[in-house]
Amino acid sequence: MEEFIGAWTARHGKSRDRLLPLLHAIQEEVGYVDDAIVPAIAQALNLSRADVHGVITFYHDFRRAAPGRHVVKLCRAESCQARGGAAIEEAAARRLGVPMGETRADGQLSLEPVYCLGLCAIGPNALVDGRPVARVDAAALERIAAEVAA
Repeated sequence: MEEFIGAWTARHGKSRDRLLPLLHAIQEEVGYVDDAIVPAIAQALNLSRADVHGVITFYHDFRRAAPGRHVVKLCRAESCQARGGAAIEEAAARRLGVPMGETRADGQLSLEPVYCLGLCAIGPNALVDGRPVARVDAAALERIAAEVAA
């Protein structure tokens, strides 16, 4: 990973404002930002480890552990919550066999929160392996469960 960071910073620069783009690049490359790589990131951008750790833990979209083979994200924004999002979240956790914010023990599925998908008029919404799903209800949950079981 240090080689990846070196190549990335050679192309994009080593200034402080490169932290978020670098973190996104790392997550895209390996699926998460491992705590063990924080010192290398900090050194490459001349930041403190605390600065890097703070950014990683502040933003909900950064993972600190490998995700499941499939990732289901459920919207927790106000509009989706007003349309029954909390009940959908509970039903999804039961149906998919994983609590919100966790990855199933078999490594096949992660259930994660997302804070607005921009589809507020047609919620509650989800992202299933990066694909938006609108108007999530019991039937949609069954389709999602079948899709991620395949």
